Amino acid sequence: MRDVIEESLREYLPEQQSSAARLLDAMTYSLLGGGKRLRPTLLLMTARACGLPIERVLPAACAVEMIHTYSLIHDDLPAMDNDDYRRGKLTNHKQFDEATAILAGDALLTLAFETILLSDLDAQTNMSLVRELSFASGARGMVAGQMLDLLAEGQSITDEQLAKIHAKKTGALLRASVRMGALAAGVDQPTLHALTIYAESIGLAFQIQDDILDVTGDKALLGKQTGGDVVLQKATYPARYGVSGARERVKELTEHAVDALKKPDLSLEPNVLIEMAYLLTERVF
Repeated sequence: MRDVIEESLREYLPEQQSSAARLLDAMTYSLLGGGKRLRPTLLLMTARACGLPIERVLPAACAVEMIHTYSLIHDDLPAMDNDDYRRGKLTNHKQFDEATAILAGDALLTLAFETILLSDLDAQTNMSLVRELSFASGARGMVAGQMLDLLAEGQSITDEQLAKIHAKKTGALLRASVRMGALAAGVDQPTLHALTIYAESIGLAFQIQDDILDVTGDKALLGKQTGGDVVLQKATYPARYGVSGARERVKELTEHAVDALKKPDLSLEPNVLIEMAYLLTERVF
């Protein structure tokens, strides 16, 4: 499935133009620069689990990855997390420059919504996908989470505030990935509700595991510097509960996600999504 995603991402990039060659180079550098492709994979797997061929949602899957990549480019900037490496390579602003990195992120954000509309799904379904992704990406989702994350640095916050940061910064786009696959397939409300619970649970679990790896992970495997959360005094579960407490929370959330898909009379085949939930729990990069 990853090979299909990589090929499709390359296909949906704009054609090279001499007037914007540097911009396209920067977009390509980050978009095709590796990564787990978790979000598009979740979208495709959900669509397939709900009975829809993945070819019909490849544009939507690529759109989600474009949004994710734009967010990483901007996250790495000196004004944000100030990182030098991403996926084992120089970050976009280090490879090019800050202005080019900002514009490359802007261009990928815009391209994402154009790409959704390239599918052969009906107009109403495409609009529902645009609505889902825009909600998850903007001031009520990921961008809000990034703002809250910055404001929480070095501050004492509540458990509820910590969960809210993670739910928006990371969970919102993962939630949208699953829901977009389900919406494209036209599932009934009980199935969409169960998949939403699943997505919200694995979204939080994924971020907690990411924070654990920032403490315990191998820099070579992760492809980025570890220990940054401590330096920036980020609000994380390992900082609040220790690594063992954070790991226990990941297990609880994973089981909650799996249980949501084991309810009877759902309009999907859940096994591959259940397997994905456990893989995310056990990942080391």
